[in-house]
Amino acid sequence: MMRLICKSKIAGARVTATIVEYNGSLGVDSTLLEAAGILPYEMVLVVDVDNTNRFETYIIPEKPGSGIIGVYGGAAKLSKVGNEIIVISSALFSDDDLKHFKAPKVVRVDQRNKIVSTH
Repeated sequence: MMRLICKSKIAGARVTATIVEYNGSLGVDSTLLEAAGILPYEMVLVVDVDNTNRFETYIIPEKPGSGIIGVYGGAAKLSKVGNEIIVISSALFSDDDLKHFKAPKVVRVDQRNKIVSTH
């Protein structure tokens, strides 16, 4: 059996830009992506903590160290600059894989989207 499991997340991120006139995606500082083990174009679930909206989209990498978290395309109508979001990455695991899986990787960031902790 395969199970969909939370593999990693970026918590406490702040939206720095919203652009509706875009093909749709979530731009994330590539330093954060690397720390969380999220790849460019990987599908993610985004939770807007401030308004409770949730949406799925794919990742595009932004400049390392830029702190950019950009919500683009139609999803830009579901969030706004300054809102706190959680970016959740999932993966399919077999029961055998889960025997070796301990917990999701969690990257916590400050209000400027700089890494505070990883575990």
